[in-house]
Amino acid sequence: MSDLNLSQEELELLAAFENDEWQSAKNVKEQTAQYRAYARAALRKDKRVNIRISEKDLLDLQKRAMREGIPYQTLISSVLHKYISGMLVEK
Repeated sequence: MSDLNLSQEELELLAAFENDEWQSAKNVKEQTAQYRAYARAALRKDKRVNIRISEKDLLDLQKRAMREGIPYQTLISSVLHKYISGMLVEK
């Protein structure tokens, strides 16, 4: 595989993998169920909300969502859900 076609992020992931820095997930079934619950909660569309945010923040959200492979509205909903449920905290 040629490293010339990989992004910086992909190169870092490849290096981490090749250096055996990755570990198998424990309790895969439990984690899968947990993430499915997150997805269901984030995808449930009970109410509509309109907010104003800076153009820069919106562009950053859209870029992040693109890297994650999800719509940016879903990313926003997921972040809000995680924050409200205590799973997302400030560093």
